[in-house]
This record gives sequence, C-alpha cells and structure tokens, in this order.
Amino acid sequence: MTRPITVGFDGTEESLAALDWAAREAVRRGLELRVVQAWRFQADVALDVLSDPETQAGWVRDAVAEAAEVVAVRHHGLVVTTDVLEGGTVEALVEAAAGAEMLVLGSRGHGPVVGFLLGSVGQQVIAEAVRPVVLVRAGDEPTAEAAGREIVVGQQGEDPEDSAAALGFAFETAAARGATVRAVRAWTLPPVFAYSPGSLKLLDEAGGLEPREKQALQSALEPWRERFPDVPVVEHIEMGSAGQVLLSVAARAQLMVVGRRARRTAVGARIGSVAHGVLHHAGCPVAVVPPA
Repeated sequence: MTRPITVGFDGTEESLAALDWAAREAVRRGLELRVVQAWRFQADVALDVLSDPETQAGWVRDAVAEAAEVVAVRHHGLVVTTDVLEGGTVEALVEAAAGAEMLVLGSRGHGPVVGFLLGSVGQQVIAEAVRPVVLVRAGDEPTAEAAGREIVVGQQGEDPEDSAAALGFAFETAAARGATVRAVRAWTLPPVFAYSPGSLKLLDEAGGLEPREKQALQSALEPWRERFPDVPVVEHIEMGSAGQVLLSVAARAQLMVVGRRARRTAVGARIGSVAHGVLHHAGCPVAVVPPA
C-alpha cells in the first residue's frame, strides 16, 4: 500500500516550513502529500460569529485549502489532499500518522542559534505515533539539502534489529536525495563490575572494545548496504554519549534520524533521552523513528 506524506498544518510559520519540507520530500519519493489540521470547536460568547461551529470549521477548511493550493502550484505535478480532523490535536495527529509514510510537524527554533521548542503536543505525538515523525523548525531552508550534506543516523544496540527501522528510514531518504548516510555509533567504557570471563573472551576475540563496536555497526548496516548499493555510507564510531556524538556531526547533516524508545510515566508518555536531546539542539530537521 502506498502511503502519503502527511503534514500537520495550523497556519503558523513553523507549520509552513514543515509544509514546504514535506512537499519537497513527497516530490522526491513520488508520493502524495496530505495536509491535515486538527480542529475542535471553541465557543466565544463575546464574538457571536465565532460561536457558530460551521463558521469556524469553514475558516479552517479554507485556510488548509489555500495552503495546499500554494504548495501544489509551487511543485507542479504534486498531488495534494486536505483534511480537517475534528478532535484533540494529539489524537488527531497520531491517527493521521498511522496511515502515512511519515508525519511532518513544525517546531519553533529557540535562542540565537537553532533547535526546537518541543511542546507537550509534539512530545506526545512522537511518543505515540506508529510511523516516523519529522520535526522541521521555523526558518528551515531548502539550501540545507544541498549536495554534500549527509543523512545522519544513530545506530545502537547489539542486535541489528535494534536500529533497523531508523537505518531503513535513513537509507530510503538518502536514496531519494542522492545523499550519503553517516551511520553513527557511540560507545562508552562499561563499568568494571560488568565484566565477566565470558564477556572478556568475546572482547579479546573481537580485538578490543572499539573493533567490537565497529563490528556491531557493520553488522547492522550490512542488509541496508545490500538493499541500497548506490548509497554512499560513512561509518562513524566515537567514544561518548550517543546524544553528544550525534550533535557533534549535526552541522554536516541535512536530516538527523534517531530511533525512538518511548516509555510511559505517571505524567504521560516520554521519548528516549537521545531523541529528546537531539530534538532540542539539532539545527537540521530531525526524524524520530519508532521500532519496526
């Protein structure tokens, strides 16, 4: 089944940046673009006209249709559909993501440099969506997708399946853009008490800690290299925390791809620390990919 690229729109500067990014990606992949806006009627007794649900809904539909028309003209041949989804924002966007190749959302940059202000809505959508969610900051420019900029993806875990979904998304995106994949694996020295005769033997057989990490990365990349033989790959192995190592190469990225490890707490869903850190500090768009 062919899924569209879906983008959440609300008329803000950041959602317009997300719309442009999603349209360019849809053209590259030969997919339809679906523009959605979550809406819930809010009565206002001070303004009678706003107290009419049909009037409010009509204004929302017109705004979404206008944005879709502009982007369709800008990208000739792109098929664009629109939907106004009545209900809570999180619920509507999570549902929209379920039938999409990816969900694209806008996020405000913070500070004099770059980054994201990830509100509760964005965090909940990322934590609950079953498809990849891409965050695009306000002011994102197509020039950031120029030749030479890489698709940076984090790889972690001992089992190649641990990062399969994130790696797959990165390779598919790189193939569509003619870009290089930089696969990043960060590692740290394990605590002394974690060693055992069995683990020491495995480390000796692999030639030490760093060669063992390189071997793990190569094993994870092998099926994707076979599937996408024309995509150049850079293996990046560095000692340090995963978030810090990923952010150290963010300047060369046109897109950062990280896996999601969502967990539920008493105050709601939370995403993993690596995704959280990258989302708040990376200057490029960030894709958060749930496990397969």
